[in-house]
Amino acid sequence: MPQEYTLQEAIKEAILAKKELRDFYREAAELTDDIAGKTVLNRLSGEIEVNIAKFFKHYRGEEFGELGEFLISPPHPQSVMLVELRKALDKNVHAKKARELAMREEKAMEETFRSAAMRVVDPLAREVFLEVADDAAKHYAVIESEYNFQTTGIHHTDVGTYVRE
Repeated sequence: MPQEYTLQEAIKEAILAKKELRDFYREAAELTDDIAGKTVLNRLSGEIEVNIAKFFKHYRGEEFGELGEFLISPPHPQSVMLVELRKALDKNVHAKKARELAMREEKAMEETFRSAAMRVVDPLAREVFLEVADDAAKHYAVIESEYNFQTTGIHHTDVGTYVRE
């Protein structure tokens, strides 16, 4: 059944979802001692901030304040992602578990926004939702590649490489 979303509502939803995901990556990076894991999580957090800034430029609402204020605002206290992260991880956070949670969250975000895009009437709102879904798919691929490297020792760039003896 088609849903009515205005472009501004779609942008607001995208901003909120991205902020929650960015907060997840920041906290996961703070918790992990694994340098490679910390690097990937911080990189993804930075990419998401760029996405938030892009959406922020087009958002007309005022409830978030200025971009800088919004980015430093504390995470939502009932953030499902952060609750899951805190439940699964402790001071001995394992980068593998953090990556597993991150992949699950990116996949869920992609599916949620693709589904919303298929139901929305406004073509501009649909574009916003599809952009968020596409970003989530790209982030998933990055995390999956690093996860596979961590668990198998084979990086995606090694596939197809062969060494002669």
